[in-house]
Amino acid sequence: MEAPTHKTTILLTPSLHERLSRLARERGTSMGQLIRSAVEAQYGLVERADRIAAVAALAALALPVAAPELMKAESIPYDEDPVT
Repeated sequence: MEAPTHKTTILLTPSLHERLSRLARERGTSMGQLIRSAVEAQYGLVERADRIAAVAALAALALPVAAPELMKAESIPYDEDPVT
């Protein structure tokens, strides 16, 4: 990843600043890095190699998935609310 060299100033509401600050601390990163990562993810500015690695990681997942017919049958809505 290339080093940041351009400075941009943005104004955040106090509540958004606090939430981002807390999230950055929890993740062990800076608020700047947190915001840069969010911008890259939101606007598709991720490097091609990173996108390929993400697709490979998803393809390698072994998730329990039923047959399409069973999944379709399970997705039919109930006539009544099943929670009550």
